Amino acid sequence: MEPGELVTSAPLAARLTVPSGPLFFPVTAYGPDGFVDLDTYRTHVRRGVEAGAAAVFACCGTGEFHALTPEEFEACVRAAVEATEGRVPVVAGAGYGTALAMRYARLAEAAGADGLLAMPPYLVVAGQGGLLRHYREVAAATALPVIVYQRDNAVFTPETVVALARTEGIIGLKDGLGDLDLMQRVISAVRTEAAGDFLYFNGLPTAEQTQLAYRALGVTLYSSAVFCFAPEIALAFHEALRTGDDATAGKLLDGFYRPFVDLRAQGRGYAVALVKAGVRLRGLDVGEVRPPLHEPAGDHVKQLAEVIERGYALLEEAK
Repeated sequence: MEPGELVTSAPLAARLTVPSGPLFFPVTAYGPDGFVDLDTYRTHVRRGVEAGAAAVFACCGTGEFHALTPEEFEACVRAAVEATEGRVPVVAGAGYGTALAMRYARLAEAAGADGLLAMPPYLVVAGQGGLLRHYREVAAATALPVIVYQRDNAVFTPETVVALARTEGIIGLKDGLGDLDLMQRVISAVRTEAAGDFLYFNGLPTAEQTQLAYRALGVTLYSSAVFCFAPEIALAFHEALRTGDDATAGKLLDGFYRPFVDLRAQGRGYAVALVKAGVRLRGLDVGEVRPPLHEPAGDHVKQLAEVIERGYALLEEAK
């Protein structure tokens, strides 16, 4: 590889470059006994693919990666691969310290995943050199292409992202920080200092709320937790963005997304727990969240049902 050359994995990168729909981050289903319910999980994933998801990100943040044993993780990734039947790519989470992240990466590869979303390392606040080494070792652990997730204790300088973009196997950056100034400098640095394409994702909770701003930076890929329980709303918003229909996007932001985000802010862990409650409200019993997350309060679930109802009413009004 020549200095400065950007190496990508063409199959996954190409499939994600122009998404046909939202990126789907399914919740992980648990049965009444608290164990992973793979049949319900397959149903959840299959319905999402049939609804129009462009990719499945299995066992990531919304999928409670932190709460799964390695054995459960591998089983869920394998189930997601089975449910998608090759129709869309499956990207699996990988995290904790370097050794465990490499182990999860290999489990995902064995389960048939098409790529990895590399989560921040467990707790430690590391320097840029240590972060770079961590992600390079994770990328080298398998043949799977890697998307690096920036948030919390894994925040990168533009120079570090350039180095990541020059690393074989690393194809993109998912931003869960929300610093648009930093993102603009990152995009500019990679564009001028690394050859080839590099993917960027808006990975903020309820990313639709900020996607108009990210779109202005040229970032068109974003995660959609709402797609888990209201795929028609998520698809309508995605289509509005694709076609430049800012009027429809604005109506959905004002009437659905902002109320949902306001409700999400009422409880810690609601970025996952409220989504899972939404899936149950829509008729699929995926169980409760695992500790240390907790279930939403009853009145919050009632408010969620009202927000969802309002979102679907907006779709009817638009017809």
